[in-house]
Amino acid sequence: MGETLETQSVSMTASAAMRVAALIAKEGGKDLMLRVSVSGGGCSGFQYGFSLDDTVNADDRTFHRDGVTAVVDETSLELLAGSEVDFVEDLGGSAFQIKNPNATSSCGCGSSFAV
Repeated sequence: MGETLETQSVSMTASAAMRVAALIAKEGGKDLMLRVSVSGGGCSGFQYGFSLDDTVNADDRTFHRDGVTAVVDETSLELLAGSEVDFVEDLGGSAFQIKNPNATSSCGCGSSFAV
């Protein structure tokens, strides 16, 4: 049996929280949050989405780290439960990445996955 929504969670690394805080400061919207979502598509079946949002909808769950809030809708949370949002900078560039324990495979760039 799967986890209930009350026990499902998504976490952020300190690096991700710092990057979100910097993006929010640049945008100038103190009420902005990182919206993490999953949609159909990508080379592996599902793809991750990241955006700044100032709205919490009725079906959203919020998660906090170092003064930053991440928002995930219930449908996406079913696929993201137990995941960690990270921000990685390397020679190839910089990007948000998801470490998703529910993914059975992912594409080479890490932006899409299969369950």
